[in-house]
Amino acid sequence: MAKVLLIEPDYVLADIYKKSFKFAGHDVTIASTAQVAITAADKFRPDVVILELQLINHSGIEFLYEFRSYDDWRKVPVIILSNIPHAEFNGSHDLLVKELGVETYFYKPTTTIKRLLASINKLNVLA
Repeated sequence: MAKVLLIEPDYVLADIYKKSFKFAGHDVTIASTAQVAITAADKFRPDVVILELQLINHSGIEFLYEFRSYDDWRKVPVIILSNIPHAEFNGSHDLLVKELGVETYFYKPTTTIKRLLASINKLNVLA
């Protein structure tokens, strides 16, 4: 079981993901904004973060920079699950992976919950 911090501004999607993750045995907390996510991380102490890059007021990249600035959160795996195609970040691979610690990148329209859960389970086994 992993403690999953899901950062998703779409309440309907967040609820679907949360129910699926809980059914699979994971503990889940949801944040809809970057600031709420930072506060939630302090309280919830996640094992993994699932992040939508398109957030209200701050981008997911801004969240990652702030999140990684805290010693406690430097090694927490981050999975991006976004409506922004991965191809838009082809030139930024080193930024996402090496600097911001992104484990994997999923494009929402082509990703199943089964694939997402497999990725969480893989990370949980490695932890």
